[in-house]
Amino acid sequence: MTDTDSNKKIVTSFIDRLFSEGDLTAVDDYLGEDFVNHDPPFGASADREGMRAAGRMFRAAFPDWHSELHLLVAEGDLVAEVFTASGTHRGEVMGVAPTAQEVSLRGINVFRLRGGRISERWGRLDDLGFLQQLGLAPVAGT
Repeated sequence: MTDTDSNKKIVTSFIDRLFSEGDLTAVDDYLGEDFVNHDPPFGASADREGMRAAGRMFRAAFPDWHSELHLLVAEGDLVAEVFTASGTHRGEVMGVAPTAQEVSLRGINVFRLRGGRISERWGRLDDLGFLQQLGLAPVAGT
């Protein structure tokens, strides 16, 4: 297995364990001690604990949260993924009571790996679309 293949496997395993399985120990197993999240989601801190908090938040509100991988590209120490995550709104999130509706979140992440662990993340999530589905932002034309 090449370093590139290994890096891709590390990233997909991390995403699967933290977000699709809800295993918060994935943070300890896959993120370096000095991990920096350059674009933390929804007010999370930029460190490992922020990533753990994001995983906890999504799984508490959407117990069936899972990520569908559309594209995975790697070069050197960088791995980029394009995905759509989704789940059924069963718990409170951002002050919104459960609706039992399916909610989705599209995004792109770029991870840097060092020594077999994820050391950095940059991401762009469709925050607006996510907030609109929760009723926290207006939908254009309505």
